[in-house]
Amino acid sequence: MADRPALSEGKPARGSTGVPRRGLGLSWKLLILTVAFALVSAVLIYVPRIASYRVTWLSDRLAMADTAAVVLAAPEQADIPREIQDELLAAVGATAIAIRSGSVSRLIAAVEMPPVVDGVVDLRAMEPSEDVIEAFRTLLMPQERILRVVGNSYSGAEIELVIGDAPLRAAMLRYSAGVLWLWAAVSLILAVLLFVAVNRMFVRPIRRISHNMVSFAAASEDPGRIIVPSGRGDELGVAEEHLAGMQRDLQSTLAEQRHLADLGLAVSKINHDLRNMLASAQLFSDRLGGLPDPTVQRFAPKLIAALDRAIAFTQSTLAYGRAREAPPARRLVRLDRLVEEVADSLGLLSHPTIAFENAVPEGLEVDADPDQLYRILNNLARNAIQALDGGDQNPVLVRRLAIGAGHAAGKVTITVEDTGPGVPERARAHLFQAFQGGARPGGTGLGLAIAAELARAHGGGIALVEKEGPGARFEVTIPDRSRSGPRNAA
Repeated sequence: MADRPALSEGKPARGSTGVPRRGLGLSWKLLILTVAFALVSAVLIYVPRIASYRVTWLSDRLAMADTAAVVLAAPEQADIPREIQDELLAAVGATAIAIRSGSVSRLIAAVEMPPVVDGVVDLRAMEPSEDVIEAFRTLLMPQERILRVVGNSYSGAEIELVIGDAPLRAAMLRYSAGVLWLWAAVSLILAVLLFVAVNRMFVRPIRRISHNMVSFAAASEDPGRIIVPSGRGDELGVAEEHLAGMQRDLQSTLAEQRHLADLGLAVSKINHDLRNMLASAQLFSDRLGGLPDPTVQRFAPKLIAALDRAIAFTQSTLAYGRAREAPPARRLVRLDRLVEEVADSLGLLSHPTIAFENAVPEGLEVDADPDQLYRILNNLARNAIQALDGGDQNPVLVRRLAIGAGHAAGKVTITVEDTGPGVPERARAHLFQAFQGGARPGGTGLGLAIAAELARAHGGGIALVEKEGPGARFEVTIPDRSRSGPRNAA
């Protein structure tokens, strides 16, 4: 498939500095490896071929000597002149020819002074490894050696040939030169074809991916830097598809982080001013607490407590914008009373349409930070109220919110259960992630995210569990600490 333009061609996009190199590129490494492998293959082919050529050359000379021996050994040719013998020996390239039949050995022709033999080559029983060694010995020895070549003649007798290896060395060198040129031509063609094929199939796509990664890193917010998959059906095509998916996910994550950073700054500014306003309201509530009116005396402590909690919450929100939630200051808390405070602050005790049930056993204590546990239950209960008041005002609907708890196996499990429409399936995957887990249209999911973080800070957790019938059921687990000292119940 033809490569696509722009980024799909593997060219760095604007602002990219290209792929940093730390040595030879893939193309050069591929070329070097191709040449090296071709050289190794040529050596593996050349070694047995040169040994076979030597044996063939000697066998041909032995056959020529056998033919000459038939002529020289004929009875009518008993008195062949010396000149004719020398010409026959020169044609064969030998210095002596002998035939052995049984125990009788007969010298057919020889020069006047036969040289001393340096080695024996028995063509009737040769070993491949020995052939290779002798072949390279012939090639590499600087001086000529005299060889006695032994083989079988056509008549069945044994024929011996004394010959110098200088002509053999010259023939082997010519053969090696021919093999070298042939190997060079074949290797060049093979290297070019292999280089072009592998470069197009692997190197160029890999270079394209690496260029795109560098280009994307230079401007990861630019949608145009996402790689365009080439549509290949192999592993590189799968890598391109997954790289494109990861780049899209990364862009989405970075956009969310920038959004969160901007939102955090805005929230920090709002909370800064809100804290000042609440501080002023707290001063007024303190003055109200001094009035003798019994109604004021009854509601002023609740108002003061709500303002104190609101101020602490704004301070913690400012701290959250800079770092993380403060570690929980744990102590023993009367859970039934804390649930009453949550219900009172949300107006559940006198709600006109929602029936509230505090199902926490009286006197049940939980080892937790009271303010953080209040925020956990407040967020869960507020979400339940919003789900129950979802716009359907049918008076026959049952709207009930119940908060219960139990202690077992060293932990307290708190349940917040309602009879609302439940949590949509699309919201369950990211239920406890800020700005992703909103269970209703327009929701941010911050309440559940904060509740989950505070529960984890206590070493516990929060989960949406299945329940019979309509509605949603959340379970919060708060494990006990190892009791190393006395603690007071709040």
